[in-house]
Amino acid sequence: MSADTDHFAQFAASHEIRQVECVFPDVTGFPRGKIMRAADVAAGKELRIAQAIILQTITGEYPDDAIIGAADGDARLIPDMSTLRALPWAPGRAWLIHDCTDLDGAPKPFAPRNVLKRVLGRYRDRGLFPVVAPELEFYLFARDGREATGFTLPALRGGCREVKQSAYSVESANELSEFWAELYDAFEALEIRTDTWLHEMGPSQFEINLFHGDPLVMADQVLLFKLVLREVAARHGLYAVFMAKPLAGRDGSSMHLHQSIVDAAGNNIFSAADGEASPAFFAFIGGSQRCLPDFMPLFAPHLNSWRRYVHGSMAPINMEWGENNRTIALRVPLSGPAARRVENRVPGSDANPYLAIAASLACGLYGIEHGIAAREPIHIDSGYSRPREIPRSLDGALERFQASAVAREMLGDLFVDAFCSVKDVELDHGMNEVSDWDRRYLTLQA
Repeated sequence: MSADTDHFAQFAASHEIRQVECVFPDVTGFPRGKIMRAADVAAGKELRIAQAIILQTITGEYPDDAIIGAADGDARLIPDMSTLRALPWAPGRAWLIHDCTDLDGAPKPFAPRNVLKRVLGRYRDRGLFPVVAPELEFYLFARDGREATGFTLPALRGGCREVKQSAYSVESANELSEFWAELYDAFEALEIRTDTWLHEMGPSQFEINLFHGDPLVMADQVLLFKLVLREVAARHGLYAVFMAKPLAGRDGSSMHLHQSIVDAAGNNIFSAADGEASPAFFAFIGGSQRCLPDFMPLFAPHLNSWRRYVHGSMAPINMEWGENNRTIALRVPLSGPAARRVENRVPGSDANPYLAIAASLACGLYGIEHGIAAREPIHIDSGYSRPREIPRSLDGALERFQASAVAREMLGDLFVDAFCSVKDVELDHGMNEVSDWDRRYLTLQA
């Protein structure tokens, strides 16, 4: 018995596990997989899936055969036992994240977990180890079956509903107390390490921050975090919605990424020996400023994502940086030398965490490798006073991403082509829809 299967057998026995959800993140960041008997997992039984499942679109379709091949061959699922957790809402069932490989064991290059591992490997080759802390925003809505035409804010105590902005309201955050209590217990049981919880700007919009850690571990935590929120919300008659812009005229939801890098001794390389910002810190910012616009589809992967990037929304429209400025893409929180970090405010909450983290770290590393100088920071001025640097739509962003030599170098040709192929399918599907905006403004004037 291998160390992994021995570990699993002991875990299964102590938690009385009978079934295991053997999952992997697909290209959208959604967990897919199979349910296997615990005894088969303990015996090391091989698990396979059709490789096309990795590239399933949000509409349930698939890219063309040029990416996955007409035969749609198998991929092997290799368990990562460090992700094994007992699901508190399903006694006797566990959750286990897997890596996707070819049958010969080579990593599937378009599997999101492998894309992030590729970037982290490039850091390790330089003796560097990134540290990431995600901040996730989301909305809670009533689960009333009307989501196709609009969302309903949940009823609070006494039947009232939020109608205005209520940022950082502790009283508002105390509503739905039974939901929050079960959510907290689930996080504890699943070892999801959260920092602060708060009510965000929008009605029934919230933010939960995760503790910093290894980027792959944090991406795994975000995958499980979203599952937990959706599951616990459903148990209380709610939707937990991670759309970037679920309500017209209201604040969008982001996934801000706090990033730093340590060396083998655990020292933050963003700070020099005298405590001042280091050349690596400025190069990381410089690389982010130059390259992040190329990677925008990984931060804003859906048509809806682009509704978030508007003037005055606290979502960035350019790549400016500065200390303690929330109107720009790259915010540097005020901190001591050991905690010096760069907050990437570009990703939406709907982004695949593996791909968003991989892209963000790849841009910073490219800056370090090439000594790219950062522009002058802006401190007091609004970032919206500076020219727009990001594309205005997903189709334009995809063209830039597909043509990017940096994206292909850092993430791999096959991944770039596969991702764009998936998004082309979704774009074609989306263009067949007619929106309320179309009808409202074009009925009598077009």
